Amino acid sequence: MEQRHITLGEFIIKKQTDFAYSTGELSRLMNSIRLAAKIVSQKVNQAGLVDISGSFGKENIQGEDQQKLDVFANDVFIQTLINREIVCGIASEENDDFICIPGSDKSYSNKYVLLMDPLDGSSNIDVNVSVGTIFSIYHRISPIGTPVTKEDFLQKGVNQVAAGYVIYGSSTMLVYTTGKGLNGFTLDPALGTFFLSHPDMKIKEEGYIYSINEGNYIQFPQGVKDYIKYCQAEGDNRPYTARYIGSLVADIHRNMLKGGIYIYPGSANRPEGKLRLLYECNPFAFIIEQAGGKASDGFRRIMEIEPTELHQRIPFFCGSKKMVTDAEACMQNAK
Repeated sequence: MEQRHITLGEFIIKKQTDFAYSTGELSRLMNSIRLAAKIVSQKVNQAGLVDISGSFGKENIQGEDQQKLDVFANDVFIQTLINREIVCGIASEENDDFICIPGSDKSYSNKYVLLMDPLDGSSNIDVNVSVGTIFSIYHRISPIGTPVTKEDFLQKGVNQVAAGYVIYGSSTMLVYTTGKGLNGFTLDPALGTFFLSHPDMKIKEEGYIYSINEGNYIQFPQGVKDYIKYCQAEGDNRPYTARYIGSLVADIHRNMLKGGIYIYPGSANRPEGKLRLLYECNPFAFIIEQAGGKASDGFRRIMEIEPTELHQRIPFFCGSKKMVTDAEACMQNAK
């Protein structure tokens, strides 16, 4: 069978053998994510035709206005996973606390917890900019048969068993890894099926794109300012090209395919940055490393950082390995 004809379902089954102790739960979990992604994709593509865009009228735990599609996507992913009794717990950027899922028999016997940003960049829906879903999967560390605890979610990124994202744009793509490389699948809307379109995805060692909101330049730490000046200077393959969409999934997806670095640093008024370690940075760190790239907070490997709270924020540097290394050098030299 040619690679372009392989469906996501077939690929998941084929890769089950990667897990020596798997009983099929992770495959079922990925299939549930696939289903939820198709439902959200269909609704995103209706924006402008039905009353699904705009503010929901409430704030999430981060103090941000929830969009109607935020709430819809959050509900779809949570209900899809609960209904299939695959995970024992879910943590979402949109929820104050984690959700404990006992199963219909109240056994608390499932092995996995899932963390997610159900619809990143949803404020861009009104202007037809690509948005996405980000997810991260861990083995629970609490005893099977007991309710999950916060410690099941506060795990280092190196403990992830799978991570991925769905980008809803000119086409809908699901990209994921289980630690055995990175693969992308594109949804054929006529068939309602994801097909393998980007096997064994790799990011260039050195790209030519830097993605950062330079409107906040005055607030950036000196190391970030120095790196921006480096990006703009003549030399080697420089100056680099500035590209910033303001939709995390879209920015990183582009840089994955083209080569580049994405930066959301700390700032004078927000030293910890804006992005969440558990819902955005850890999954993208796992994804980008599987593609041969690098992810850092400017000084440390993202996936080695010990989480302390569910909605913890950190600075984020992610992309082509050499570019992230150069940015780290600027941060270190400016200390």
